[in-house]
Amino acid sequence: MARATYDVFDPQFGVNANYDVQSLGAKPDGKTDCTKAFLSAWASACASTQPATIYVPPGRYLLGAATFAGESCKTTAITIRIDGTLVAPSDFNVIGNSGNWIKFERVTGVSVIGGILDGQGTNLWACKNSGKNCPNGATTLAFYNSKNIVINGLSSINSQKFHILVDGCQNAKLVGMKVSAAGNSPNTDGIHVEKSLGVTLMNSKIGTGDDCVSIGPGTSNLWIENVSCGPGHGMSIGSLGWDLQEPGVQNVTVKTVTFTGTQNGVRVKTWARPSNGFVKYVLFQDVVMVNVENPIIIDQNYCPTTHKCPDQVSYSLLLG
Repeated sequence: MARATYDVFDPQFGVNANYDVQSLGAKPDGKTDCTKAFLSAWASACASTQPATIYVPPGRYLLGAATFAGESCKTTAITIRIDGTLVAPSDFNVIGNSGNWIKFERVTGVSVIGGILDGQGTNLWACKNSGKNCPNGATTLAFYNSKNIVINGLSSINSQKFHILVDGCQNAKLVGMKVSAAGNSPNTDGIHVEKSLGVTLMNSKIGTGDDCVSIGPGTSNLWIENVSCGPGHGMSIGSLGWDLQEPGVQNVTVKTVTFTGTQNGVRVKTWARPSNGFVKYVLFQDVVMVNVENPIIIDQNYCPTTHKCPDQVSYSLLLG
């Protein structure tokens, strides 16, 4: 059974149950698999009827692919406070086909505060860049179908694939993010948002080998402010319009953003095929670009490769 300590949290809520992953068996040596300890801490926090905190002390913690599910959680206030570094397996094959490394699904009121996530993706990038048959790679941190999410002061480095994914979520706030991967690292988008409502990204620095921020179908009420981007491919809405029936993108604000040494600045890209998808009510304001190859792009014939791309009429992109 998980050992918890109890402290006064807030008179409004009562006590806060605290779960230290070291007390549950996690070793901060970067070599011992700590997945079981983290899942145990989550199970105990999830079962709490009061706000709960999972604490990760300083050190390096080896973590395999882990899913933190929230359907049965009794509390809607779980804080994961990280003072250490979570490390993915050095052999990319261990989690390379899992889709996600750290996955939250159907959670409400989860906050991730501080810490470093090290995806150890360098060897997988080399494999992909060599043209060999390699795993697709795992997204470092993913939230699916969740509500009221906060990520504050988190660093993500060397992800195998996407660093942060927000998919099907409502009310997510990402603040003080630091995302870093080499400029030649394939598919390492910094933050990808899709099918989500009310996402805010502020006061962050993102440098990757792909889009700093990518915005997928079904995103609305997205606010991005005070973000520096580079290296990378810039900030992209899309690619959109792959399916005939596809939700649109609307109410996107990007302001006080600096692009330095990126391939692109701000971009809207759609596949060249019919779709009822759309893009509307987008504002780019106070954007600074330094040594940017393509500052502004609206591309309705997007084709990242030289073959197997549609070549039809992209007639339903709407801009407003």
